[in-house]
Amino acid sequence: MATLERKLVEMLKAPVEALGHKLWGLEYIQAGKHSILRLYIDNEKGIFIEDCAEASRQVSAVMDVEDPISTEYTLEVSSPGVDRPLFTAEQYQAYIGETVKVQLTMPVAGSRNLKGTVTGVDGQMLNLSVDGNELIVALDNIRKGNLIAKF
Repeated sequence: MATLERKLVEMLKAPVEALGHKLWGLEYIQAGKHSILRLYIDNEKGIFIEDCAEASRQVSAVMDVEDPISTEYTLEVSSPGVDRPLFTAEQYQAYIGETVKVQLTMPVAGSRNLKGTVTGVDGQMLNLSVDGNELIVALDNIRKGNLIAKF
């Protein structure tokens, strides 16, 4: 996670939790005037559109005061959904035995895109079983990770 994203998580965690939700994670996608700050909120009872709207208002107010992003951006707030993005070691740990897809910054076993079963988490290292091979991936090498939904 980039430094700005870490700062944003720290800044926005309390306002989201004050609404009774958990800040699951966030993504900041820089693209000039089309940059996006995407927050994922979660709750044991589920997330509804009203929850997203309320969190958006709360987060917007904090962002206006703190102003950590000097350029234009669009704020999006949503639930993580069934193919939820994974951001932390704790989140990967919670999905041991489940299938995930990860996009890497640097290749592991010759690939930047891996799909496999989470077999463990050791500190900041993710253990994945990919096509019968056990791979170890540093969490800071994961650009994007998502749970693969089972239906």
